[in-house]
Amino acid sequence: MISKVFIDRPIFAWVLAIIVMLAGIGGVLSLPIEQYPDIAPPAVNIRATYPGASAETLETTVTEVIEQQLTGIDGLIYFQATANSAGVVTIVTTFQKGTNPDIAQVQVQNKVQQALPRLPQQVQQQGLVVTKSNADFLLVLALYDASDKTTSGDVADYLVSNLQDQLARIPGVGDYTVFGAQYAMRIWLDPFKLAGVSLTPGDVITALQAQNTQIAAGQLGAQPGPPGQMLSAIVTERTRLTTADQFKQVIVKTRPDGSVVLLKDVARVEMGSENYVNTGRLNGHPAVGMAIQLAPGADALKTAQLVKTAVEAAAATFPPGYKYAFPQDSTAFIKLSVEEVLKTLAEAIVLVVIVMFVFLQSWRATLIPAIAVPVVLLGTFGILALFGYSINTLTLFGLVLSIGLLVDDAIVVVENVERVMDEEPDISPHDATIKSMAEIQTALIGIALVLSAVFMPMAFFGGSVGVIYRQFAITIISSMVLSVAVALILSPALASALLKRPDHDRKEGRIARAGHRFNDWFNRTADRYREATRRIIAKPLLFLIGYGVIVAVLVIGFVRLPTGFLPNEDQGLAQLQFILPAGATQARATAVAKQVEDYFYRTGKGIISVVYVVVGQNNAGSGQNVARGFIGFAPWDQRTKQGQDAASIVAKATKSLSILRDAQFTALNPPPVRGIGQSAGFTMELENVGGLDRATFRARADALLAAAKATPSLAAVRLNGLDDVPT
Repeated sequence: MISKVFIDRPIFAWVLAIIVMLAGIGGVLSLPIEQYPDIAPPAVNIRATYPGASAETLETTVTEVIEQQLTGIDGLIYFQATANSAGVVTIVTTFQKGTNPDIAQVQVQNKVQQALPRLPQQVQQQGLVVTKSNADFLLVLALYDASDKTTSGDVADYLVSNLQDQLARIPGVGDYTVFGAQYAMRIWLDPFKLAGVSLTPGDVITALQAQNTQIAAGQLGAQPGPPGQMLSAIVTERTRLTTADQFKQVIVKTRPDGSVVLLKDVARVEMGSENYVNTGRLNGHPAVGMAIQLAPGADALKTAQLVKTAVEAAAATFPPGYKYAFPQDSTAFIKLSVEEVLKTLAEAIVLVVIVMFVFLQSWRATLIPAIAVPVVLLGTFGILALFGYSINTLTLFGLVLSIGLLVDDAIVVVENVERVMDEEPDISPHDATIKSMAEIQTALIGIALVLSAVFMPMAFFGGSVGVIYRQFAITIISSMVLSVAVALILSPALASALLKRPDHDRKEGRIARAGHRFNDWFNRTADRYREATRRIIAKPLLFLIGYGVIVAVLVIGFVRLPTGFLPNEDQGLAQLQFILPAGATQARATAVAKQVEDYFYRTGKGIISVVYVVVGQNNAGSGQNVARGFIGFAPWDQRTKQGQDAASIVAKATKSLSILRDAQFTALNPPPVRGIGQSAGFTMELENVGGLDRATFRARADALLAAAKATPSLAAVRLNGLDDVPT
């Protein structure tokens, strides 16, 4: 018998239990923490820049060339390309769940290198960037000037120069997006002056490339040198131009008479932003944002904490008036979710111990199942680490459900040992434990097998649903197997050492008298239950009809209940976006942004902590006529009144701001699962597989969009793109 070995050697049982607990502690310290398992399929991003090119030019000269090479990549499901008028094209390749993101990135990189020689020279000079990251934003850092003494361009240059690279190197950061640009030397050519001296922009570019170069001047006195050489020196030179005055002196043309045309004669040269696509405001102050995307499989909480620590350390060197905020922080809700489940787990453990003591009425008997709980729980975390899972709400929920099940095995051991000692007055606790385990060890193993068989099929589900329920099932099965192992190894050893024979001659205390009163009440309740059961059996037809009515009501309720993947919850943040008519300028968009800010300042006192709006881009694309924003709500304990939840605030904002002149405003809740889109709901892509011309295809898309808006079951239907016109 297995248990007899450990009954005779209790120290061996304790050593095994301690090893399991140490392995579990190591698992707890190493496991990543997240809200849900990693459901989103891995994605690899390809980014190319073609300065000055239109979206249509990018599509024909860059996008199509790269897409033609994206064949034969293992696990590739689909790819999606987006080009904008800022000269940037982004291709997102999505892979099957379970694909190694590192291997996927290498394969995409190899394919992109094959396409590189066929791309325009300007694109090759800028280079192609291939990164792997989740689609959503883990954090959005906003740096702003509370003194309003600088512009958003100044703030953007400081962030890019001092924070961008530092944050990008943090482990766990997969990719980033800066809603702004650093300073660059801007040369504004005057076409009339160029024509007056018979020059073209290409001539100016050629002159700049020839005169703004890095030259290796060499060394004086280098070997081999003449005999007696006593000195060597490195020759330094001024090569790259750094100031506007230096650029103004570039010679762009030499006339036959020897006179020269300088750059300042045909252009205005100044230090300015590298691009003027984006301009931002945070709570009315000039600001710039940096969105952090998580690398596939990285620990969200750990990465976010490292980013916050780095920003906090850098804040000591910020210029006067510069401050930072996190208008979007998805980890706050993750922490709250995990903390709530941990609190529920602790409450379940306490309640189970109380119930055991009430029914067993002996601290010795209660101690044995209570010791089994931490051993099994910690051991389960060790198994989760072995499988490469994470600590999330589903695995913790599985532990909450299994608490009551895992103590059953230890309780069975205790109760059967006490029964044997009660029936055989002369038997010792040691012998009673051996006899008891011989009777029930087969039943304990059978219980574990039956419970495992119930949950095991969930571990073989496919797709995103399988990812969710697989960890849930493995958690419960692991705890069940460990609870049986503890019941066969540790619990018998504890029962042999802790349990005592009942002393009927000992004077009963207050706890014993309370136990007798509880037992009397419980026995009376059991008698009433047995009597009620007899009456039900006496009239089977009547109660079968009642049972059938209950089942029918349940079926109707099941059919009528709305379905969904995962519930939308108040995550403490939201996004907004608006689009103006094509051709609208940045000034018009900024004016609308101020109206949006004023609305949230007026209606969000006490419930909205930060509003950051970026003019120049949103989920639909980039342009002067679009904008996006990030809203950070006050903590949940400060938003307890009706209508202060995120969904109500978003719905009210969408309704109230829909009257904005020329602007199509939408407020968005984040998706319930990180990594699957930027907002709740779903996205549908319409493909032109029939070879339709652009006008006909757009007309079909508009008709489909109108039909979707007229569907009652759909809300906030919008075109996820911009009009195909220059913006």
